[in-house]
Amino acid sequence: MDMNKYQNSAVETAIYPEEYKIMYPALGLVGEAGEVANKVKKVFRDGVDNMPKDWRENIASEIGDVMWYCAALAADLGFDLDSIANENLEKLSARKSENKIKGSGDKR
Repeated sequence: MDMNKYQNSAVETAIYPEEYKIMYPALGLVGEAGEVANKVKKVFRDGVDNMPKDWRENIASEIGDVMWYCAALAADLGFDLDSIANENLEKLSARKSENKIKGSGDKR
């Protein structure tokens, strides 16, 4: 799916007040990412080799919620997902070519 098409469709379902733009999707993103992490934690608790299909599907559903909040936050900040995704891949490609994938810091 085209990232911008997804973003445009996703933000049509946004119902939060204008005065909460940026803050609402940022906090929602953190909450949904926490739900992903919590489900993954339970997978490791119960044994990753025995993960039922419905657990994987539940995690995928939470990832979808993360994507929605990313789309809304990006839109509220005036960015489109295609541009963000492309810039991210360019950054990672440069790090790889400079052998700087490992390490820390935003500007490596």
